[in-house]
Amino acid sequence: MAVEGWIWRWGWGRRCPGRPGLPGPGPGPTTPLLLLLLLGPVVADITDGNSEHLKREHSLIKPYQGVGSSSMPLWDFQGSTILTSQYVRLTPDERSKEGSIWNHQPCFLKDWEMHVHFKVHGAGKKNLHGDGIALWYTRDRLVPGPVFGSKDNFHGLAIFLDTYPNDETTERVFPYVSVMVNNGSLSYDHSKDGRWTELAGCTADFRNRDHDTFLAVRYSRGRLTVMTDLEDKNEWKNCIDITGVRLPTGYYFGASAGTGDLSDNHDIISMKLFQLMVEHTPDEENIDWTKIEPSVNFLKSPKGLIFHRLDVARLFTRSR
Repeated sequence: MAVEGWIWRWGWGRRCPGRPGLPGPGPGPTTPLLLLLLLGPVVADITDGNSEHLKREHSLIKPYQGVGSSSMPLWDFQGSTILTSQYVRLTPDERSKEGSIWNHQPCFLKDWEMHVHFKVHGAGKKNLHGDGIALWYTRDRLVPGPVFGSKDNFHGLAIFLDTYPNDETTERVFPYVSVMVNNGSLSYDHSKDGRWTELAGCTADFRNRDHDTFLAVRYSRGRLTVMTDLEDKNEWKNCIDITGVRLPTGYYFGASAGTGDLSDNHDIISMKLFQLMVEHTPDEENIDWTKIEPSVNFLKSPKGLIFHRLDVARLFTRSR
């Protein structure tokens, strides 16, 4: 499919300005394919950002409630996380800190889109800062651990915004965004920056920018897409596009960060979840989506590995 057609079908394009800091999110148009072919290439807004699509029970939006306290409605936080009037700081620019924030409510949407307004910044010079932010959609929440401040061997989806290359032999250019789907059997290998369990990724220069930085994650009908807006151009840029992903409903959204010998400020300004209005077949509607195991069907990864339903305990092998 041509790039223009993909943008139209999936709704990625210029961000709607909306209110300050609001990336215009939501589902793309539902125009039939025949009409699209007749019209030719069209670039559509990602969504109109209408309030009926925004799921406030799963969103973190200013003005925050609970500033100055140890809790807030709808969200729990732990570790080094502090809540201010302008941002949620997961870690300060100090060594050996871990913090996270997690939504109270499990999400039962089959199709959704999360927009994250974030900032990673600090005094460290090139390659003297770390470690980064993880965005989560997982079965368990509020469990601290070694993976950017949260637990290893998780069930669900993780998006890693990694700022430090632990693997000196890597060909990646950092900062780097990557995706991992796990059924609990995989361990994230920090020494290799998650290389062996990465499904896809891209370089994303989001650290120490003097303007707003955004990341969007869309999951709909087995397709997982990650986009960034890091250049202050009010436009989404493609980062990751994977098909065959199966995620259950009833998991929790969260964000975490960690520092080690090197450090940074890791801030979340907003997390906005939008429901995508997507039709499913009767067979799909009859599935108990809460019982689905996180998996990836027939995906050939960049490392040459083939995953079938991510039965990684048996199929996962390291590519030398």
